[in-house]
Amino acid sequence: MKTLIVFNHPYGGSYCASIMAAVEKGLDKSSQPYKTINLDQEEFDPVMRSKDLIAFAGAGRTGEEALAVVDEMVIRYKGMLEWAEHLVMIFPIWWMTMPAMTKGFIDKVIFPAIAYTMEDGRLKSRLPLERVTIITTMNTPAEAYRDMFNNALEGSLINGTFKKIGIEDVRWISLNEVRQASDELRKSWLTHIEETFARR
Repeated sequence: MKTLIVFNHPYGGSYCASIMAAVEKGLDKSSQPYKTINLDQEEFDPVMRSKDLIAFAGAGRTGEEALAVVDEMVIRYKGMLEWAEHLVMIFPIWWMTMPAMTKGFIDKVIFPAIAYTMEDGRLKSRLPLERVTIITTMNTPAEAYRDMFNNALEGSLINGTFKKIGIEDVRWISLNEVRQASDELRKSWLTHIEETFARR
């Protein structure tokens, strides 16, 4: 399965970076082809500018012609998404949701004429994606994130984005209380992730 990894964390020594390395190591073991987008290293601009909103409004009428004004980086990411069968997103939970660059990727790339079309009043994916896997880290306990914050990411990204455009196979690996976790537990999480992605 061709896999596209989208990574967002500004610190190269973060635990999220170790997660990305574990995913890539697992994919290497399985000989599955993959590509990686590191939004921070690539200095992706997450802000929806006026030209992006113009393209968003026009894409429903003129399709890909409306994309002529968007960032060249977005067009490159479009090609990578159109290649991928499995999208893996790795990022920390900050203030109960995704960081700005991840949100900007959703706003500017999961976009009409790139990721979906409107058919019979419903959104329909135009991507070859068969699966999306989201891997997040947070310091909040799982029970608190569920009971106090209603699993905010599930509503916004899983149901409100990917399932909304028709991608049903969306998996979420949530690593909680990371700061409090022992080194042994952190290593076991990385081993599990590597083994998961090493399976064909």
